[in-house]
Amino acid sequence: MLNKKGNTSETFRGYRLVASNSLPTLKPELKLDLQSSQTDLRSPSLTHFRRGMPIKWLRVVFLVISDSLSITFAWLLASLLGTSIDSPWHISGDQSLLPLILAVGIGITASRGLYKAGGYRRDYIGLLKAIALTEIILLMIAFLYEPTRSISRSTFLLSWIFTMGFTLVGRMTVDLGTRLIRKQGAIRYPVYLISESENRDRHAHLIRQEDCYTLCGFADADSLDRDNRQDTFQTMRELGIVETFVSWNAIKRRLYLCWHFQRAGITLRILPTDWESFFPRSEFHMLGQVPSPTIKAPVIVGSDYWVKRCFDFCCAAVLLLLFFPVYAFLALLIKLDSPGPIFFRQTRIGLHSRKFKVWKFRTMVTNADKLQAELEAQNEMKDGVLFKMKDDPRITRIGKFLRHYSLDELPQLFNILVGQMSFVGPRPLPVRDVERFEERHFIRQEVLPGITGLWQVSGRSNIESFEEAVNLDIRYIADWSLWLDLQIMLKTVQVVIQKQGAY
Repeated sequence: MLNKKGNTSETFRGYRLVASNSLPTLKPELKLDLQSSQTDLRSPSLTHFRRGMPIKWLRVVFLVISDSLSITFAWLLASLLGTSIDSPWHISGDQSLLPLILAVGIGITASRGLYKAGGYRRDYIGLLKAIALTEIILLMIAFLYEPTRSISRSTFLLSWIFTMGFTLVGRMTVDLGTRLIRKQGAIRYPVYLISESENRDRHAHLIRQEDCYTLCGFADADSLDRDNRQDTFQTMRELGIVETFVSWNAIKRRLYLCWHFQRAGITLRILPTDWESFFPRSEFHMLGQVPSPTIKAPVIVGSDYWVKRCFDFCCAAVLLLLFFPVYAFLALLIKLDSPGPIFFRQTRIGLHSRKFKVWKFRTMVTNADKLQAELEAQNEMKDGVLFKMKDDPRITRIGKFLRHYSLDELPQLFNILVGQMSFVGPRPLPVRDVERFEERHFIRQEVLPGITGLWQVSGRSNIESFEEAVNLDIRYIADWSLWLDLQIMLKTVQVVIQKQGAY
């Protein structure tokens, strides 16, 4: 463009660039093209309120009310049962310190993050620690703030015990009520999934496991590209989406994408591409401003091992005594059904790849090992590491019944008693299977093998790939806790009764 002075000028993003013999200068354009101008994402003109906040605040209100009532009832009952003296720490007194007690209790509980969403509200160990800290602080206030006033030790001890009991029951009641209401489809967060097609099923399964979301839709990773982004956010607005789960590959190269979610009032949550690389017991430390995770080795050692071992030994000893009549009855059935021994002992690979003899009730004909070589071609496991066959001709009539209800595993209580196995852990595999292991598979041999495990309650014999089984074993090792063992054992009972995937 040529102006009257012979200089060329060009309009560029609201400024006029004037080129002359001298250095170029920038002059503001008087008339901006309003249609072409765009809002700066760093200072959006309109930001929606965070969606789903009423449900979140309603949960917090219910928890605070539940904890307040529990603390009040605990101190009231402690005042009635404890030593009766004239003290403001007795709730029935004229100058009751109940507001102070509630303020300290609720404040400490909130400071420890026990009103947050997810598993925080079910952190019962953390709740007990918060109650203990509350009682200690109240005791210090009683002695230091009013040193001349009498205080009932029995009242404090009883309040401590009652507060723990009432608060735990209250929390569990709220949690149970929430679960029942969510089964009816209420107080669920509508969410959206953006992920690659190959990871979509796994990510959807993770979301549904939380049992507090309603998955309203999903899209491919390219839905967040510049050309598709507007339509994607329009779809999420129409569906009333509160949170969006996005895989790492779908977001890692889009620097300003979080601003779009902020403006839409939608919570953005990132899903890992490979969950196997994440261990929940990892700890984060800051190197300057950069988070650095410390990942603990996924093995059960030290005090964890001895807690698990004591639990196994005590339970195995009790069950052997209780199941003695069952053992005798099953032994009689096996003896009448087919010729051969009652028990079957097979060499398996256990902790640190050591060999041991596993005990089972015999469910096959006596020459089953020799017949397996002839049946290898009919192996239903895709990778061939394990041998599984749905209609195995080697199984006897009573053997099929025993396998359906996993009764053939009962003699392994003896293996648990002597420390060769545990109730929960990776299944000990025959030598033939372990010889086909790849190097990474041997991580499962670094923990005590078990009668049942995450593999068994997640599909049992329906799992067609050994890689799936190994991934479940590694997940169990990484997530291990005594509570997880109890959950798997209870789930095993349900799976066995329903005969899910057993043959």
